[in-house]
Amino acid sequence: MHDLIILGTGVSGLGAAIYAKRFMLNTLVLGELPGGTITKTHLVENYPGFKSVSGMNLAKSIREHAESAGAEIKDEKVSEVEMKENRFMVKTNNKVYDSKAIILATGTEIRKLNVPGEEELANRGVSYCATCDGPLYRDATVAVVGGSDSAAKEALFLTEYAKKVYIIYRKENIRAEPVTAERVKKNKKIEIINNANVIEIKGKEVLSDVVLDRVFNGSKTLKLDGLFVEIGRMPLTELAKKIGVKTDKDGYIVVDSDQRTSVKGIFAAGDVTNATAYKQAITGVAEGVKAAFSAYQFLRE
Repeated sequence: MHDLIILGTGVSGLGAAIYAKRFMLNTLVLGELPGGTITKTHLVENYPGFKSVSGMNLAKSIREHAESAGAEIKDEKVSEVEMKENRFMVKTNNKVYDSKAIILATGTEIRKLNVPGEEELANRGVSYCATCDGPLYRDATVAVVGGSDSAAKEALFLTEYAKKVYIIYRKENIRAEPVTAERVKKNKKIEIINNANVIEIKGKEVLSDVVLDRVFNGSKTLKLDGLFVEIGRMPLTELAKKIGVKTDKDGYIVVDSDQRTSVKGIFAAGDVTNATAYKQAITGVAEGVKAAFSAYQFLRE
């Protein structure tokens, strides 16, 4: 039996694993996306110790640190978690593991537009990852839907390949961090279409244009080669809900200041929790550390 099983191989789960091993806990980390969502980020420039690093390399460094600390990491999808007496049974596609405590660091999944044409043209002009697909749009005209800091960074990354990048946002001003917003403002390839929503995506074999809910440059139709959707994410809490872990109205796991959930022996960290609205790698890792310490205290008691 393991002392602790961590669900999620993103930076929050891996950060928790590093500290769990420092507390000498027999620790297993399970997850199907090695490195988590940070691996989809082109450049990370706000993580201490790294002036500028790709999301992929940052996740790789943290994983290597966790492995060197002695954490066992398996890239397996967890299908079910059950409580039995004083232990938790964790089922994956390969086997069943048992543990005395659990940390949920399952992260989030992309939020889609849910408009006509999106599903049909997914991966045929509609993308959810600029880092993955940006190089395919050299000298093309593309657009990013969204106004967050992540959306602005996606747009900046795409300017390395595309000749023109639109940011389509439903409000007046994008919500990027000041340094990111300033870079967007100075980049001549980027043009913001504010107070607008994409209401339809068109194309026969591949994306050809999108329909907006307001007129832009004399038309509601905008011709594009690629559309990148970056409108936020939804917490992956299906496993948590099945075992009775409390979530808030938006579906995020409710935790206290020490990352404890409503279920004894279960802790949570990272983007999947309601701990903070500021979803960043550094805050996720910090929450993972707190969750590991709380799990250690729980096991001592």
